[in-house]
Amino acid sequence: MEHFSFSSNYLTGVVTETHFAKLVSLKYLSGEGNNLILRLRSANWIPPFQLQILSLNSWGLGPQFPLWLQSQTDLDGLSISNTSISSRIPWSFWRSFPKLRFLDMSQNHIQGMLSNIPATLISLDLSYNKFFGRLPHLPNDSSLYTLDLSNNAFEGSLHHLSCPYKSTSVTVLDLGNNHLSGVIPECWEKLHVGSFLNLENNNLSGGIPRTLGYLSSLQSFSSMKMNWLEASQFPTWLGREVSLLRLVNLKSNHFDGNIPHEICYLTHIQILVLADNNLSGNIPRCFSNFSVLSGKEPTSDDPFIHSIGDVPDVISSDSLVMKGREDTYSTILRLVTLLDFSNNNISGDIPSELTTLTALQSLNLSRNQLTGRIPEKIGNMKALVSCDLSVNKLYGELPMSLSSLSLLSSFNVSYNNLTGRIPSSTQLQSFNETSFFGNKLCGDPLVEQCARVEAPDTTDHEEDNESHTTDWALVIGMVLGFIIGFWVIVLPLTINRSWKISYFRFLSKYGL
Repeated sequence: MEHFSFSSNYLTGVVTETHFAKLVSLKYLSGEGNNLILRLRSANWIPPFQLQILSLNSWGLGPQFPLWLQSQTDLDGLSISNTSISSRIPWSFWRSFPKLRFLDMSQNHIQGMLSNIPATLISLDLSYNKFFGRLPHLPNDSSLYTLDLSNNAFEGSLHHLSCPYKSTSVTVLDLGNNHLSGVIPECWEKLHVGSFLNLENNNLSGGIPRTLGYLSSLQSFSSMKMNWLEASQFPTWLGREVSLLRLVNLKSNHFDGNIPHEICYLTHIQILVLADNNLSGNIPRCFSNFSVLSGKEPTSDDPFIHSIGDVPDVISSDSLVMKGREDTYSTILRLVTLLDFSNNNISGDIPSELTTLTALQSLNLSRNQLTGRIPEKIGNMKALVSCDLSVNKLYGELPMSLSSLSLLSSFNVSYNNLTGRIPSSTQLQSFNETSFFGNKLCGDPLVEQCARVEAPDTTDHEEDNESHTTDWALVIGMVLGFIIGFWVIVLPLTINRSWKISYFRFLSKYGL
């Protein structure tokens, strides 16, 4: 038997060398996704086979590094992620595999330094370990597609890796969550990162180097989040020269100045995070340029899922704030559409053009200095799941169109200057009242109910008007009748004496 695969069966138990004794022709062994423990009776065991592919993710192979692996000199792919290894890698390990192209030892507790990367490797994942010291050099003739050294304790400058002696390229470079320091070197024309670059959560300082503009095919730029980068002006070249970007996360730095109009060139952007900086000025009004967020172009897998031949896909991840909490998105990151400009000093109104982003799922403009009204057509943003406009200076009433956002599951407009009734909808009335605190709003879900305004009874009013008109007519008629009658009778009597005598005789005759 050359191929033996029993992956993802949730098997438990202990495996010994006896189970492999007769598998002398084995070339391909895949048992990942089980909870098996390899317990060897002899530390010097040499398997009877020569494997080309070995995948034992989630097995119990540690705590000592399994020395028997070095006997498998024909290995092309080795994956031993999450296998409880906590010792150092023997120096001889790196010289044992002249054909090795794919290596994944992530999510262990492996210690030690990493001096060099074998030139044969196409994909190397050592993330979530305890490697320390300086970053390794890239070999001059490197064929690396993916290099993931994130979540370790590497320290020092980026220079050793990002400034190779000879120009080289890597499609995915993840150095996030280490202890790297110093400025980002100005030599990215030598190390061409094709798709994904991540330098987040280090101690990097200075500005964003201009040579990053050479990475014109870069699609994911989650690289500067949570560092100490600063600039008097946001890098205007970013939109013009790296226009294929779909993910930009520059959260928690010290960027100053306005958000430049050049950001409008990021037509394919899906996720744009500029939160927790010192940005000021107005929000650009070019949102119609964002073809993915406006629904003119579908989301893409390209910057988030990286396929390398027959090996499992490399899936990018990022920590994003959505629905009021921060979560790490990986498998579904490619489906997320998000704008987060929160916690800056951005002023002016919310551009009405923002409402053209009909495919945007999460909008966070909280903790700024925004004024004006919430755009009336916000209800056009049918894909909105999360909307946070809290802690600004917005005024006026909540737009009635908010009631049409049927997917909205998180909403916050607290601590503004909003007034009036909260529109009625299934979503708005389901939110906690804290979502509306700090305003002069009324109606459900707030305890404060709106004052009842009764419409005047127009029918009674009209009848009253008509009755008043009739009364005046009667009065006028009576007066005129009296005057006419008086003068018809009295005037002749005063003029003609015989009429006067006859008139009084008539009254006397009838006792009047």
